[in-house]
Amino acid sequence: MSLLGNSDDIYSSVKDYYGKVLASSKDLKTSACTAAAAPHPIIRKAIQSVPNAVNDKFYGCGNPIPLGIKGKDVLDLGSGSGRDCYVASALVGPEGSVTGIDMTDEQLQTARECIGEFEQILGYAPKLRFVTGYIEELQKAGIEPSTIDVCISNCVINLSPNKKLVLAGVHQALRTGGELYFSDVYADAQLPDSVRKHDVLLGECIGGALYIKEFEEMAREIGFAHPRVLSISPIAVNDKELQALVGNTKFYSITYRLFKIDEHDATKESNFEATYLGTIEGHEDRYELDIDNVFEKGIPETVSRSTAAILSSSWLSGFFTVGETSNSDSGLAALPSSAETLINQLRRLGQQNSSALGGCCSTGGTQGGCC
Repeated sequence: MSLLGNSDDIYSSVKDYYGKVLASSKDLKTSACTAAAAPHPIIRKAIQSVPNAVNDKFYGCGNPIPLGIKGKDVLDLGSGSGRDCYVASALVGPEGSVTGIDMTDEQLQTARECIGEFEQILGYAPKLRFVTGYIEELQKAGIEPSTIDVCISNCVINLSPNKKLVLAGVHQALRTGGELYFSDVYADAQLPDSVRKHDVLLGECIGGALYIKEFEEMAREIGFAHPRVLSISPIAVNDKELQALVGNTKFYSITYRLFKIDEHDATKESNFEATYLGTIEGHEDRYELDIDNVFEKGIPETVSRSTAAILSSSWLSGFFTVGETSNSDSGLAALPSSAETLINQLRRLGQQNSSALGGCCSTGGTQGGCC
Protein backbone atom coordinates (compact mmCIF):
# COMPACT_ATOMS: atom_id res chain seq x y z
CA MET A 1 0.00 0.00 0.00
CA SER A 2 1.27 3.47 -0.83
CA LEU A 3 2.38 5.69 2.04
CA LEU A 4 0.52 8.54 0.40
CA GLY A 5 -2.93 7.29 1.31
CA ASN A 6 -5.94 8.89 -0.39
CA SER A 7 -4.14 11.69 -2.20
CA ASP A 8 -5.35 11.01 -5.73
CA ASP A 9 -7.67 14.04 -5.83
CA ILE A 10 -4.84 16.43 -4.93
CA TYR A 11 -2.44 14.87 -7.42
CA SER A 12 -5.05 14.97 -10.18
CA SER A 13 -5.82 18.63 -9.46
CA VAL A 14 -2.15 19.64 -9.51
CA LYS A 15 -1.36 17.61 -12.63
CA ASP A 16 -4.33 19.11 -14.47
CA TYR A 17 -3.50 22.68 -13.40
CA TYR A 18 0.18 22.57 -14.36
CA GLY A 19 -0.16 20.19 -17.28
CA LYS A 20 -3.28 21.52 -18.98
CA VAL A 21 -4.74 24.70 -17.44
CA LEU A 22 -1.55 26.80 -17.42
CA ALA A 23 -0.09 27.42 -20.84
CA SER A 24 2.56 29.76 -19.41
CA SER A 25 3.27 31.80 -16.26
CA LYS A 26 1.08 34.60 -17.70
CA ASP A 27 -2.00 32.56 -16.75
CA LEU A 28 -1.39 32.71 -12.97
CA LYS A 29 -3.94 34.48 -10.72
CA THR A 30 -1.66 35.28 -7.75
CA SER A 31 1.94 36.38 -7.35
CA ALA A 32 2.81 33.20 -5.42
CA CYS A 33 4.25 31.33 -8.37
CA THR A 34 6.22 34.05 -10.09
CA ALA A 35 9.62 35.33 -9.08
CA ALA A 36 10.14 39.07 -8.78
CA ALA A 37 13.49 39.77 -7.17
CA ALA A 38 16.35 39.87 -9.65
CA PRO A 39 18.64 36.87 -9.16
CA HIS A 40 22.41 37.02 -8.77
CA PRO A 41 24.19 37.88 -12.06
CA ILE A 42 25.69 34.38 -12.21
CA ILE A 43 22.22 32.85 -11.91
CA ARG A 44 20.82 35.33 -14.42
CA LYS A 45 23.53 34.41 -16.92
CA ALA A 46 22.72 30.73 -16.47
CA ILE A 47 18.99 31.40 -16.95
CA GLN A 48 19.73 33.12 -20.24
CA SER A 49 21.41 29.94 -21.47
CA VAL A 50 18.34 27.81 -20.72
CA PRO A 51 16.23 26.88 -23.78
CA ASN A 52 13.15 29.09 -24.24
CA ALA A 53 10.73 26.19 -24.08
CA VAL A 54 11.92 25.47 -20.54
CA ASN A 55 11.87 29.10 -19.33
CA ASP A 56 8.37 29.67 -20.70
CA LYS A 57 6.91 27.09 -18.30
CA PHE A 58 8.68 28.23 -15.15
CA TYR A 59 6.31 28.67 -12.17
CA GLY A 60 8.70 29.08 -9.23
CA CYS A 61 8.39 31.60 -6.38
CA GLY A 62 12.06 32.37 -5.75
CA ASN A 63 15.68 31.73 -6.62
CA PRO A 64 16.49 28.68 -4.51
CA ILE A 65 19.86 27.81 -6.02
CA PRO A 66 22.94 28.51 -3.90
CA LEU A 67 26.24 29.51 -5.43
CA GLY A 68 29.41 27.55 -4.70
CA ILE A 69 27.99 24.15 -5.70
CA LYS A 70 30.58 23.20 -8.31
CA GLY A 71 31.04 19.43 -8.32
CA LYS A 72 28.03 18.82 -6.05
CA ASP A 73 25.15 16.39 -6.52
CA VAL A 74 21.86 18.30 -6.64
CA LEU A 75 18.24 17.14 -6.46
CA ASP A 76 15.30 19.35 -7.51
CA LEU A 77 11.90 18.48 -6.03
CA GLY A 78 9.02 19.07 -8.42
CA SER A 79 11.34 20.15 -11.20
CA GLY A 80 8.54 20.95 -13.65
CA SER A 81 9.87 22.02 -17.04
CA GLY A 82 13.38 21.88 -15.56
CA ARG A 83 14.37 25.56 -15.37
CA ASP A 84 16.14 25.32 -12.02
CA CYS A 85 17.73 21.99 -12.96
CA TYR A 86 19.26 23.51 -16.07
CA VAL A 87 20.60 26.45 -14.05
CA ALA A 88 21.97 24.16 -11.34
CA SER A 89 23.55 21.96 -14.00
CA ALA A 90 25.50 24.93 -15.34
CA LEU A 91 26.70 25.72 -11.80
CA VAL A 92 27.79 22.21 -10.78
CA GLY A 93 29.77 21.79 -14.01
CA PRO A 94 30.78 18.53 -15.69
CA GLU A 95 31.87 16.91 -12.39
CA GLY A 96 28.57 17.47 -10.58
CA SER A 97 25.13 16.05 -11.25
CA VAL A 98 21.54 17.28 -11.21
CA THR A 99 18.39 15.17 -10.93
CA GLY A 100 14.88 16.56 -11.30
CA ILE A 101 11.82 14.67 -10.09
CA ASP A 102 8.26 15.51 -11.16
CA MET A 103 4.93 13.76 -11.58
CA THR A 104 3.57 15.80 -14.51
CA ASP A 105 4.18 14.18 -17.90
CA GLU A 106 3.73 17.38 -19.91
CA GLN A 107 6.36 19.21 -17.85
CA LEU A 108 8.81 16.29 -17.93
CA GLN A 109 8.50 16.03 -21.69
CA THR A 110 9.59 19.67 -22.07
CA ALA A 111 12.48 19.18 -19.63
CA ARG A 112 13.83 16.07 -21.36
CA GLU A 113 13.44 17.30 -24.93
CA CYS A 114 15.73 20.29 -24.37
CA ILE A 115 18.77 18.54 -22.87
CA GLY A 116 20.41 18.12 -26.29
CA GLU A 117 20.05 21.83 -27.05
CA PHE A 118 21.49 22.69 -23.65
CA GLU A 119 24.46 20.38 -24.21
CA GLN A 120 25.34 22.34 -27.33
CA ILE A 121 25.21 25.60 -25.35
CA LEU A 122 27.40 24.28 -22.51
CA GLY A 123 29.92 22.58 -24.79
CA TYR A 124 29.83 19.35 -22.79
CA ALA A 125 27.31 16.68 -21.82
CA PRO A 126 25.88 17.60 -18.41
CA LYS A 127 24.98 14.94 -15.87
CA LEU A 128 21.37 16.04 -16.01
CA ARG A 129 18.38 13.71 -15.76
CA PHE A 130 14.67 13.89 -15.06
CA VAL A 131 12.78 11.09 -13.33
CA THR A 132 9.07 10.48 -13.05
CA GLY A 133 7.81 10.12 -9.51
CA TYR A 134 6.34 11.66 -6.39
CA ILE A 135 8.41 13.88 -4.12
CA GLU A 136 7.01 11.91 -1.18
CA GLU A 137 8.56 8.70 -2.53
CA LEU A 138 12.12 9.58 -3.51
CA GLN A 139 13.60 6.12 -3.05
CA LYS A 140 10.87 4.58 -5.17
CA ALA A 141 11.86 7.02 -7.93
CA GLY A 142 15.49 5.89 -7.70
CA ILE A 143 16.93 8.53 -5.36
CA GLU A 144 19.14 6.52 -3.02
CA PRO A 145 19.88 7.51 0.61
CA SER A 146 22.90 9.72 1.34
CA THR A 147 23.58 10.56 -2.33
CA ILE A 148 22.65 14.26 -2.45
CA ASP A 149 24.65 17.32 -1.34
CA VAL A 150 22.06 20.01 -1.99
CA CYS A 151 18.32 19.59 -2.53
CA ILE A 152 16.44 22.51 -4.03
CA SER A 153 12.74 23.15 -4.53
CA ASN A 154 10.86 26.09 -5.94
CA CYS A 155 7.26 26.58 -4.79
CA VAL A 156 6.46 22.85 -4.87
CA ILE A 157 6.45 21.30 -1.38
CA ASN A 158 3.24 23.20 -0.58
CA LEU A 159 1.52 21.18 -3.34
CA SER A 160 2.20 17.91 -1.53
CA PRO A 161 -0.58 16.22 0.47
CA ASN A 162 2.07 14.84 2.87
CA LYS A 163 4.74 17.45 3.53
CA LYS A 164 6.23 15.57 6.47
CA LEU A 165 6.90 12.60 4.21
CA VAL A 166 8.63 14.92 1.73
CA LEU A 167 10.94 16.39 4.37
CA ALA A 168 11.72 12.97 5.83
CA GLY A 169 12.61 11.65 2.37
CA VAL A 170 14.88 14.59 1.68
CA HIS A 171 16.61 14.15 5.03
CA GLN A 172 17.27 10.52 4.11
CA ALA A 173 18.52 11.39 0.61
CA LEU A 174 20.97 14.04 1.84
CA ARG A 175 24.51 13.23 2.80
CA THR A 176 25.56 14.34 6.28
CA GLY A 177 26.27 18.06 5.91
CA GLY A 178 23.82 18.38 3.05
CA GLU A 179 21.11 21.00 2.75
CA LEU A 180 17.54 21.55 1.62
CA TYR A 181 17.63 25.08 0.12
CA PHE A 182 14.17 26.07 -1.07
CA SER A 183 11.53 28.72 -1.60
CA ASP A 184 7.88 28.06 -0.84
CA VAL A 185 4.58 29.56 0.26
CA TYR A 186 3.49 29.78 3.89
CA ALA A 187 0.47 31.08 5.80
CA ASP A 188 0.29 32.96 9.11
CA ALA A 189 -2.65 30.80 10.23
CA GLN A 190 -4.15 27.35 9.76
CA LEU A 191 -6.15 27.16 6.53
CA PRO A 192 -9.78 25.94 6.39
CA ASP A 193 -10.78 23.08 4.11
CA SER A 194 -12.57 25.51 1.78
CA VAL A 195 -9.16 26.95 0.90
CA ARG A 196 -7.16 23.72 1.02
CA LYS A 197 -9.52 21.92 -1.38
CA HIS A 198 -10.01 24.78 -3.86
CA ASP A 199 -8.50 23.68 -7.19
CA VAL A 200 -7.23 27.11 -8.26
CA LEU A 201 -5.84 28.04 -4.84
CA LEU A 202 -4.15 24.65 -4.62
CA GLY A 203 -2.61 25.04 -8.07
CA GLU A 204 -1.53 28.61 -7.28
CA CYS A 205 0.40 27.32 -4.22
CA ILE A 206 -1.97 29.03 -1.77
CA GLY A 207 -4.26 26.14 -0.83
CA GLY A 208 -1.38 23.96 0.30
CA ALA A 209 0.51 26.66 2.18
CA LEU A 210 1.75 25.35 5.50
CA TYR A 211 1.32 27.24 8.75
CA ILE A 212 4.79 28.70 9.44
CA LYS A 213 5.10 27.54 13.03
CA GLU A 214 3.92 24.05 12.15
CA PHE A 215 6.48 23.74 9.36
CA GLU A 216 9.44 24.79 11.50
CA GLU A 217 8.44 22.35 14.24
CA MET A 218 8.08 19.58 11.65
CA ALA A 219 11.55 20.19 10.24
CA ARG A 220 13.12 19.96 13.69
CA GLU A 221 11.17 16.80 14.53
CA ILE A 222 12.49 15.08 11.40
CA GLY A 223 16.08 15.84 12.36
CA PHE A 224 17.10 19.00 10.51
CA ALA A 225 19.02 21.74 12.30
CA HIS A 226 16.99 24.80 13.28
CA PRO A 227 15.48 26.31 10.08
CA ARG A 228 17.30 29.31 8.64
CA VAL A 229 15.34 32.08 6.92
CA LEU A 230 17.21 33.60 3.99
CA SER A 231 14.43 35.83 2.63
CA ILE A 232 10.77 36.55 3.21
CA SER A 233 8.16 38.63 1.38
CA PRO A 234 4.37 38.96 1.23
CA ILE A 235 2.32 37.37 -1.53
CA ALA A 236 -0.53 39.15 -3.30
CA VAL A 237 -3.83 37.42 -4.01
CA ASN A 238 -5.13 39.57 -6.85
CA ASP A 239 -8.34 37.79 -7.83
CA LYS A 240 -11.34 39.17 -5.87
CA GLU A 241 -13.10 35.82 -5.68
CA LEU A 242 -9.98 34.21 -4.25
CA GLN A 243 -9.49 37.12 -1.84
CA ALA A 244 -12.93 36.43 -0.38
CA LEU A 245 -12.01 32.79 0.18
CA VAL A 246 -8.73 33.41 2.01
CA GLY A 247 -10.14 36.24 4.15
CA ASN A 248 -7.62 37.83 6.51
CA THR A 249 -5.00 35.10 6.21
CA LYS A 250 -1.65 36.45 5.03
CA PHE A 251 0.67 34.48 2.77
CA TYR A 252 4.42 34.74 2.40
CA SER A 253 7.12 33.46 0.14
CA ILE A 254 10.01 32.29 2.31
CA THR A 255 13.38 30.91 1.30
CA TYR A 256 14.48 28.46 3.97
CA ARG A 257 17.73 26.60 4.53
CA LEU A 258 17.53 23.24 6.32
CA PHE A 259 20.84 21.55 7.12
CA LYS A 260 21.40 17.89 7.94
CA ILE A 261 23.92 18.33 10.74
CA ASP A 262 24.28 17.79 14.47
CA GLU A 263 23.97 21.19 16.14
CA HIS A 264 25.80 19.94 19.27
CA ASP A 265 23.24 21.18 21.81
CA ALA A 266 22.50 24.41 19.98
CA THR A 267 20.81 26.09 22.96
CA LYS A 268 23.91 25.80 25.16
CA GLU A 269 25.75 29.10 25.56
CA SER A 270 29.21 29.15 24.04
CA ASN A 271 31.21 31.62 21.99
CA PHE A 272 32.46 30.77 18.52
CA GLU A 273 34.12 32.84 15.85
CA ALA A 274 33.69 32.31 12.12
CA THR A 275 35.60 33.93 9.26
CA TYR A 276 34.43 33.83 5.66
CA LEU A 277 37.30 33.13 3.23
CA GLY A 278 35.69 34.83 0.24
CA THR A 279 36.08 31.76 -1.96
CA ILE A 280 32.53 31.32 -3.27
CA GLU A 281 32.35 32.64 -6.82
CA GLY A 282 29.84 35.46 -6.92
CA HIS A 283 30.18 36.07 -3.18
CA GLU A 284 33.81 37.10 -3.06
CA ASP A 285 33.25 40.02 -0.66
CA ARG A 286 30.40 38.85 1.59
CA TYR A 287 28.20 35.84 2.23
CA GLU A 288 24.69 35.75 3.65
CA LEU A 289 23.97 32.51 5.49
CA ASP A 290 20.57 33.78 6.59
CA ILE A 291 18.87 36.99 7.67
CA ASP A 292 20.71 36.90 11.01
CA ASN A 293 24.19 36.02 9.77
CA VAL A 294 26.03 38.00 7.08
CA PHE A 295 29.81 37.63 6.79
CA GLU A 296 32.30 40.04 5.27
CA LYS A 297 35.41 38.43 3.77
CA GLY A 298 38.25 38.07 6.24
CA ILE A 299 36.41 39.65 9.18
CA PRO A 300 35.90 37.32 12.18
CA GLU A 301 32.31 37.27 13.46
CA THR A 302 31.05 35.91 16.76
CA VAL A 303 28.43 33.25 16.02
CA SER A 304 26.16 30.95 17.98
CA ARG A 305 26.90 27.29 18.60
CA SER A 306 24.18 26.42 16.07
CA THR A 307 25.71 28.61 13.34
CA ALA A 308 29.21 27.33 14.11
CA ALA A 309 27.99 23.76 13.64
CA ILE A 310 26.62 24.59 10.19
CA LEU A 311 29.71 26.45 9.02
CA SER A 312 32.09 23.74 10.23
CA SER A 313 30.11 20.58 9.41
CA SER A 314 28.01 21.24 6.31
CA TRP A 315 28.94 21.48 2.62
CA LEU A 316 29.87 25.11 3.38
CA SER A 317 32.75 24.11 5.68
CA GLY A 318 35.43 24.66 3.03
CA PHE A 319 34.49 28.32 2.74
CA PHE A 320 34.88 29.24 6.43
CA THR A 321 37.25 28.90 9.35
CA VAL A 322 35.48 28.29 12.66
CA GLY A 323 36.80 28.06 16.23
CA GLU A 324 35.95 28.83 19.85
CA THR A 325 36.76 32.30 21.14
CA SER A 326 37.03 34.02 24.50
CA ASN A 327 35.15 37.03 23.16
CA SER A 328 31.65 37.41 24.54
CA ASP A 329 28.60 38.84 22.84
CA SER A 330 25.71 39.10 25.26
CA GLY A 331 23.37 40.10 22.44
CA LEU A 332 24.02 36.98 20.40
CA ALA A 333 20.97 34.78 19.93
CA ALA A 334 21.55 31.08 20.57
CA LEU A 335 19.11 30.14 17.81
CA PRO A 336 18.21 31.77 14.46
CA SER A 337 15.12 33.94 14.11
CA SER A 338 11.97 32.10 13.15
CA ALA A 339 9.90 33.26 10.19
CA GLU A 340 7.02 33.92 12.58
CA THR A 341 9.21 36.29 14.62
CA LEU A 342 10.33 38.12 11.48
CA ILE A 343 6.76 38.54 10.25
CA ASN A 344 5.68 39.94 13.61
CA GLN A 345 8.53 42.44 13.39
CA LEU A 346 7.36 43.52 9.96
CA ARG A 347 3.84 44.06 11.25
CA ARG A 348 4.97 46.11 14.23
CA LEU A 349 7.16 48.31 12.10
CA GLY A 350 4.50 48.73 9.44
CA GLN A 351 6.93 47.55 6.79
CA GLN A 352 5.09 44.66 5.28
CA ASN A 353 6.53 45.02 1.80
CA SER A 354 8.97 43.09 -0.33
CA SER A 355 11.85 45.51 0.25
CA ALA A 356 11.87 45.16 4.03
CA LEU A 357 13.73 41.88 4.22
CA GLY A 358 14.33 41.01 0.61
CA GLY A 359 12.46 38.05 -0.83
CA CYS A 360 11.29 36.53 -4.00
CA CYS A 361 7.64 37.30 -4.74
CA SER A 362 5.90 40.32 -6.16
CA THR A 363 3.22 42.14 -4.19
CA GLY A 364 1.59 43.55 -7.26
CA GLY A 365 0.97 40.60 -9.49
CA THR A 366 3.31 41.62 -12.30
CA GLN A 367 6.23 39.42 -13.12
CA GLY A 368 9.73 40.51 -12.28
CA GLY A 369 13.11 39.97 -13.85
CA CYS A 370 13.86 36.42 -12.72
CA CYS A 371 12.34 34.71 -15.71
